[in-house]
Amino acid sequence: MRAWGPLAAVCLGTFMLLLDVTIVVVALPDMAEALGASLSDLQWVVDGYALALAALLLGAGAAADILGRRRVHVAGVVLFAAASLLCGLASGPGTLVAARAVQGVGAAAMLATTLPLLGAVYQGRQRSAALGVWGAVSGGAAAIGPVLGGLLTAGPGWRWIFFVNLPVSVVAVWLTLKVVPESKGPRGMRVDWAGTVTFAGFAGGTTYAVVRAGEDGWGTTAALVSAGLAALALVCFVLAERRTAHPLLDLALLRRPAFVGAMLGAFAFNGVAFGVTPYLSIWMQTLLGMSPVRGGLTLLPLTVAAMVVAVLTGRLLHGVPARLTIGGGLLLIGAGCCAQAVLDAGSSWTALVPGFVLVGMGTGLVSPTVAGAALAAVPPQRAGMAGGAVSTVRQLGYALGVAVFGTVLTSRAAGPLPHEAAHTLAGGGAGALRGSYGEQTLRAAFASGLDAALLTAGAVGLVAGVLVLVLVRPDRGGRDGVMESVAPALDQGRAPTRR
Repeated sequence: MRAWGPLAAVCLGTFMLLLDVTIVVVALPDMAEALGASLSDLQWVVDGYALALAALLLGAGAAADILGRRRVHVAGVVLFAAASLLCGLASGPGTLVAARAVQGVGAAAMLATTLPLLGAVYQGRQRSAALGVWGAVSGGAAAIGPVLGGLLTAGPGWRWIFFVNLPVSVVAVWLTLKVVPESKGPRGMRVDWAGTVTFAGFAGGTTYAVVRAGEDGWGTTAALVSAGLAALALVCFVLAERRTAHPLLDLALLRRPAFVGAMLGAFAFNGVAFGVTPYLSIWMQTLLGMSPVRGGLTLLPLTVAAMVVAVLTGRLLHGVPARLTIGGGLLLIGAGCCAQAVLDAGSSWTALVPGFVLVGMGTGLVSPTVAGAALAAVPPQRAGMAGGAVSTVRQLGYALGVAVFGTVLTSRAAGPLPHEAAHTLAGGGAGALRGSYGEQTLRAAFASGLDAALLTAGAVGLVAGVLVLVLVRPDRGGRDGVMESVAPALDQGRAPTRR
């Protein structure tokens, strides 16, 4: 317990917070039916969590350096558990979305402190072993999320995907307080509150604008005002980062093409690989009549391919330039999304399998290497900042992907259906429309929308892959390995965090 207790404590929290990124996907139709939620409500159930996590991750890391990493980590677990209880008890979509956002705040505190806590405990070969276990737990959480979500939704009900966090949180807090030592960052650190607030305003405003555009169109006042406020927040963020002595993101790093390429790859990766998944789950359950369990199991070709390729990447491709693994992986993901865009009114889920496998293979190449590429592109003293930035843009990419692809889906589905009916259909309301529209019409409309969303995702993935191949080049003596790059960040006292 003394040797590996801290690893167990940290991995418990990591598993729980990353599980909640994907566990809700297969429960969305049941949530919509139970709470009377619309498509935009469901988008915010997913995005509220991811946005809060993305917006506060870097700020939480800085606060933990000052206040104590164990203290902030435990506070994050407690907040996450309380929000999980509120999610499970939610009586309406507004309450659920708000509780999901609070969950994301707790998750940011947890994720920002996981690797720094490990770095303070383990050294040398023990550190490498600990990082390997932590990475495996991180990947396993994302993979098992849809399956576990399906089992809980089909069994005791969708509320239990949140209630299950409560006993795990109790164990995680007890174990952390018992075996994890407190640690802090270097003296003189300060939290960049201006940067944290303005970045949150930019991320939230942009996503809200896209969601509103999908519901009412880009010409509406809400969408235009939100987009304008997001642009203003971005300008304020840049100004804040230029003036503070302890910025969330050193803007000078953006002059490095390799760092920009890695950030672009991380942003596109989560959005393209996973942004359409919630709508595929809704299609399978509300149009194809699948159970939540079977809907979760359909994603196994993707997750298994990702895990197998990730293992092979670590063993066989060590030393291969990251631009090839990231750029090549994004090209595979883009091709896989395009390969899924073959749906029509008579399609079944098996039409998605070849594309799922390609997306999974690309995920297995990108996920283990993208953080290392960002770290290798910056000076050692900025390694922790770069790692946190990668995690931030990955979550932001996921949130925006869900919003953008939902807008594309409803716009295309509004061809054979009125806009309001298309919005209801995409939000899991096929049952309410069956009295007014034929089954063939509903299936054709949803399949058409999915094809458009998948093609859009595929195009983004292909373009991002090419840009990464052009921009990301070996730096700092040509070093490009993930584990080589993680170690300096841990030694600096602030570690990279990855989904």
